[in-house]
Amino acid sequence: MKIHASGEDYLEAVLILQKKQSMVRSIDLARHMGFSKPSISHAVGVLRDGGFLTMDEDGFLHLTDIGREVAEKIYERHQFFTEQLVAAGVDRETAEQDACRIEHVISDTSFQKLKEKMRGTD
Repeated sequence: MKIHASGEDYLEAVLILQKKQSMVRSIDLARHMGFSKPSISHAVGVLRDGGFLTMDEDGFLHLTDIGREVAEKIYERHQFFTEQLVAAGVDRETAEQDACRIEHVISDTSFQKLKEKMRGTD
């Protein structure tokens, strides 16, 4: 199943929240992302149906292997671009917003080449 940028954002948010607090419910996701509970419920349903996450009987969200893979890829890109933009002199808030857009559109090949270039391993 192809996942859209918004779905990647939800998965990334679940990953971030899991790193902070271990167990994540939809309400935690709604607060973190600033979206309504119905919007979160819809997105969680789509991601669950797509095999990217599960919800246990207590309402806690869990990333599947593929969901975790997508979330970690997006999170890595987000951190990389945020730090590169901040290092270039962009204020952190703008860098975060721009990184969020860039992380979804750059190809895997281009991202790998940029990482190699920045680390001097090209």
